Formats: sequence, structure tokens, C-alpha cells
Amino acid sequence: MDFDETPQEAAFRAECVQWLEANLPPDGSGRDQTAITISDPEVENAYVARCKAWQRTKYDGGWGSITWPVEFGGKGLSGIHDGIFKEEEAKRVEATGVFAVGIGMAGPTIIAHGTDAQKERYLPAMLKGEEVWCQLFSEPVAGSDLGGLRTAAVRDGDEWVVNGQKVWTSGAQYSDWGILLTRTDPDQPKHRGITYFLVDMTTPGIEVRPLVQITGAAHFNEVFLSDVRIPHENILGGVNAGWGPIMTTLSNERALIGGSTTRTRFEELAKLAHQTGGDRDPAMRQELAKAYTRMEIMKYQGYRMRTAASRGELPGPESSTMKLAISLHFGETGDLVMAMNGASGMLHADSARDEGRWQYEFLGQWASRIGGGTDDIQRNTIGEKVLGLPPDIRVDKGVPFREIPS
Repeated sequence: MDFDETPQEAAFRAECVQWLEANLPPDGSGRDQTAITISDPEVENAYVARCKAWQRTKYDGGWGSITWPVEFGGKGLSGIHDGIFKEEEAKRVEATGVFAVGIGMAGPTIIAHGTDAQKERYLPAMLKGEEVWCQLFSEPVAGSDLGGLRTAAVRDGDEWVVNGQKVWTSGAQYSDWGILLTRTDPDQPKHRGITYFLVDMTTPGIEVRPLVQITGAAHFNEVFLSDVRIPHENILGGVNAGWGPIMTTLSNERALIGGSTTRTRFEELAKLAHQTGGDRDPAMRQELAKAYTRMEIMKYQGYRMRTAASRGELPGPESSTMKLAISLHFGETGDLVMAMNGASGMLHADSARDEGRWQYEFLGQWASRIGGGTDDIQRNTIGEKVLGLPPDIRVDKGVPFREIPS
């Protein structure tokens, strides 16, 4: 694990800072809100527009992606460099979130598994900020058990007709394209017979319905697909060969979530403790010390992931470790800030301290604890892939999917 920056990395950080300071968005940093916290559609549309404008600015300046290969518009640099840029960007600009699925997940999957025509069609538009992507994976009965998906695709000439339902789709309401998983051969076992499509979200038959969360935001959606026709050329990785691209996407998703910065800095927790008197409570001080320790551990876990990426290693089980750590941290921190707020924690929005920011910290934890694979799924991955524990008994392994009871 590398802790100290080399002279070259320090020089790259200085270059990042110089470029960012010279190219900050004219309408401010937008650090007050992120896509997952917005409940007003007009505010959301403005946020998406800011994200697109900032992504185009980065692309024009040669900063569209740090790690994508140069031939696809990226800088072709290491994960260390990507982490440095994102650290400095996060200090100054928040309007980046709507491209997490596209540039962070769909893009690397298309690079790894796509045809030349697919790379030429989708990657430039993605990197320029012209097209936003969403992830159509989870279903009402296939979330953690993704191999149990039942959305069906049947071939009809040069097209595939898709029927089914997806759920918990982040940003579907403003996305232009989606990465879609379908069942194309129910006679094969559950993890086979799956095909990975690239789908235009304006295709007739796609209906997006928002899911209003307990925070009041409607970042997630359920998506219904009724006789949706997708060209055969939009298949990624081959018919019935979707599990390979799926694993590439999920590895990048977990690394993306695990590598994200925490919503709250320790200095902000300490300030809240001082305002509420929590810093004079011995038990609360212990919880603050635990929060500080968790943040430091995650920082060093991030160094480990960056070091692996700089060596050209794909995200592996360590991404599950980091993802689990940050999810549990959100839960512990949510409980802590509510304890410090005391009875005022029952207030809402403008009536609450800091306009309800701490209530959201508590209520919003479940988005990261469920999305990208639940905490329990991450524990299974760590147990099997890292600790070498025996895997769960799977009675449906090797059984044709159509024979599995629904």
C-alpha cells in the first residue's frame, strides 16, 4: 500500500488544483444539494443541467475521465491519479453525480465488452456530458439475488421484445440510456441465459414511476417495460453471455460507492457536538472518537484500492470491504447525529437545525446500505472471496431457470 505521494503525483495534484480553480462553474459550486437529496423537480432539472455543463467543461479541458484509455477520450492514468482529481474536485464542485452510472459503470463495461461500433457510438457522448445513463438491474424479486431476474426478452427478427419490471433505478427520470438485464433463455441455469442490453430510455413501452423516499426525495424509480423493442445490435457481450459484463459493472459500482467520500467531515460532527453540548458528554465523546476512527480506516482502505488500481488491477473483493465499511459508517453516524440533536431531531426541514441536514443524514443512510448490494451480500462476498469460507448452499444451482419455483 502506498501512503505518500510521489513527486509526480504531487505535481499532478497541483495541476488538478490549477485547472479546477481556473474552470469552476460560473453559477457556483452547487455544494448545497446532490441528486439523491433533491425533492423539487425544477431544482432537480437545474442540477442535471449543471452536471452536464460541468462534465462538458471537463471533457473540453481533457479531464472528462482520468482512467479511461486515451483512445476513448480519457487521460489513461492510474486510480491514484483519479483519486487525487476527485479529492480536489469534491472540495469545489458537487454537480457531478448524474454521471456515476454512465462514466463510472456503463463506460468501463462497454470498454471491456463492447464492439468497436458500440464504443464509437456511446463513449464520446457519455464523456461529453450529452447522455446520462441509468442501471436497470434490480427487480421486485431479484435484488440481492440478481440471478433471479425475470424480465424477459424474446427475439423477433433484428429486434428483441422486452417485458418486465425494474425497481430502485437511480435517476431514470432524467436518463437518456440504460444498461438493462434480461432473461433470454429460461432453459439455462439462473446465472446463464441472461443478456445485457443498452436501451434508449425514450423507446416506446418504457414507463418510469418515481418512488418517494422517507427523505421526501424521489431519486429512485420503478420502471415498467411493455413490449419494448431493442435492436439486436444493442446487446453487450453476446446473447446469453451477460454475466461477464454484469460482474464488470458491479465491481465498478462497488468501487464507486466504496470510494466515494463520506457526506460529513469530522470537523462538521465536532461542530455539531459543540453546538449541542455533546462534546461535554463522556459517552458522546466516545462515539465521536469512533466516528473519527472509522473515517481514518476508510481513508487507508481508499489508499489500498487506489494502489491496486495504479497497478492495473481490476476492482476485487476489497471493493466490497470498502463498500460495507462506508455503509456501516453512514448508519453509525446517522445514529450519532440524531443522539446529539436530542428531541430537536424530530423537527423537519426549515424547523430543524441546519435546515434538516442531520435528519437526512439519518434517514438517507439506507440508500447506500441497500444500493449496490446490501450489507449482507457484501459480507457473503468478503467471507467467500477473502476469508475462504465455504459458500452458501445453493439448491437452485445448475437447475434450469424455468424449473425454479417463483
